[in-house]
Amino acid sequence: MAELVGPRVYSCSHCRNHVCLHDDIISKAFQGRNGRAFLFSHAMNVTTGAKEDRQLMTGLHTVADIHCRDCREVLGWKYERAYEESQKYKEGKFIFEKAKIVQENW
Repeated sequence: MAELVGPRVYSCSHCRNHVCLHDDIISKAFQGRNGRAFLFSHAMNVTTGAKEDRQLMTGLHTVADIHCRDCREVLGWKYERAYEESQKYKEGKFIFEKAKIVQENW
């Protein structure tokens, strides 16, 4: 399991497993299932669930839930496919729900 050292690290709020870097945030203006969410370009120490089509606020997307590799908590989802041209930039990116991650070493 990779461990990130230094400032600006986000961890799973349940077990404190490092899951992403602040520098990988693309946008903080996203909506998750339970409130605000952040779009990240990369994630680590997560596993992805089964792909499924979901109708989200911005249209139909194929997504896969992302789980903390350590405690299995659902932290958000990964965009696998966007069906609308204007949403293609999300493909391969990760949504982390703000309530599911915490800042470490800030």
